[in-house]
Amino acid sequence: MESKPSRSVDVVVLYAGMGVGHLLPMVELAKLFLSRRFDVTIAVPATPGSAATGSPTIAGIAASNPSVTFHHLPPPPSYADPDPNPLLLMLDVLRLSVPSLVSLLGSLPSVSALVLDIFCAEAVNAAAALHVPAYIYFTSSANTFATSLGLMYHDSTTTASLKDMGKAVLRFPGVPPVRASDMPSTLQDRESRFYKARTKLYACAMESSGVLLNTYEWIEARAVGALREGACFPGRPTPPVYCVGPLVGSGKEEERHACLAWMDSQPARSVVFLCFGSMGSFSAAQLKEIARGLERSGHRFLWVVRSPRQDPTNLLERLPEPDLAALLPEGFMERTADRGMVVKSWAPQAKVLRHAATGAFVTHCGWNSTLEGVASGVPLLCWPLYAEQWLNKVLIVEEMKAGVVIDGYDEELVRAEEVEAKVRLVMESDAGEKLRERLAMAKAKAVEALAEHGPSRVAFNEFLDRLVNSE
Repeated sequence: MESKPSRSVDVVVLYAGMGVGHLLPMVELAKLFLSRRFDVTIAVPATPGSAATGSPTIAGIAASNPSVTFHHLPPPPSYADPDPNPLLLMLDVLRLSVPSLVSLLGSLPSVSALVLDIFCAEAVNAAAALHVPAYIYFTSSANTFATSLGLMYHDSTTTASLKDMGKAVLRFPGVPPVRASDMPSTLQDRESRFYKARTKLYACAMESSGVLLNTYEWIEARAVGALREGACFPGRPTPPVYCVGPLVGSGKEEERHACLAWMDSQPARSVVFLCFGSMGSFSAAQLKEIARGLERSGHRFLWVVRSPRQDPTNLLERLPEPDLAALLPEGFMERTADRGMVVKSWAPQAKVLRHAATGAFVTHCGWNSTLEGVASGVPLLCWPLYAEQWLNKVLIVEEMKAGVVIDGYDEELVRAEEVEAKVRLVMESDAGEKLRERLAMAKAKAVEALAEHGPSRVAFNEFLDRLVNSE
């Protein structure tokens, strides 16, 4: 039987990190709270210069979720030397917005809990001062959280930076071995400002009342076990961990996208879907290699193409609509018209992945995309681009056994021959068939996790019981 909050439990405030990939999982978590009769307010930070996370996008998300209150925090006061690095600027904005968050908490009656994105974890101390329990909602994998804690412990035993370790293998409790070079690029230099800021965020997370993970235990059992046992950072207590996922969107949209009508006319499990997230982008040269590989493979495909970035390091850059004629090989669209479709900038990913015609998913390995693919039972072709996606690639291939790697992702170009070979491997070979069998099981376990008495629902109820009993 589902636990019900006491009458004194009224409002939960969620503080979202920047980016659609952080906001949308918060919305899905908000729906869980709403189903338990909480009022939910999502505090949204001001976002500098980003179309992907700017007000039009947030307004659309808010309009689709009228039961959730979206509170836009004002831009923080100007400060003397804003960092030009987009990631550091993001962390600065989130940190400087904490006083506005505190004002919001003080204006609401009966705030029962503050739930923070990991990038907002510095607000844990502010919540403690208000006697409001603070929880972390980790929107990436349990594997990434365990690895991050393992890296903190590793740092306490050595002075070396990852950049000096090359392809040396790192071994952390509960996760598959990972090369130092496969750790996020932002973590390669332990003396960098971002590395130090990130370490502080995870230290704050360790002081929280608990951690909600957007995963389900079946696909990450070892990492979850290591976290619960406190093995990731020996000698330092780890907060209670609750697996409440997979929390992914339903893909609702007012008008049915044209690509879905095209998918309706394709045979079952015949289409390779290529989509690289809200911030994924390739150079013109790389787009041409992908196109040649798809054409040579002979398989049907649905490909979401975004314009190349002027500054490859600026993930917040506003991208124009792509000029397909200029970006793709001459005649490509005409030669593949009978078996392929190219979509500009965006497609309803969740709906495409659930479509019966989808046979494989070429993905950047963002965690939301990974969950959507696995929960839809679709094999993954891993092409990580940035952040923790390289770690997710290791998890997907080595631990989950849910996909294969497109080699060359860490070099200047992935060649057409590699794209063709991996598409054929998944779509034609016995190895691909084994992947589909594995993903069918993963899909069934995802459904089971979210069932009324499934493991993820039980974990969320345990979290609520702890929250209510702490009143």
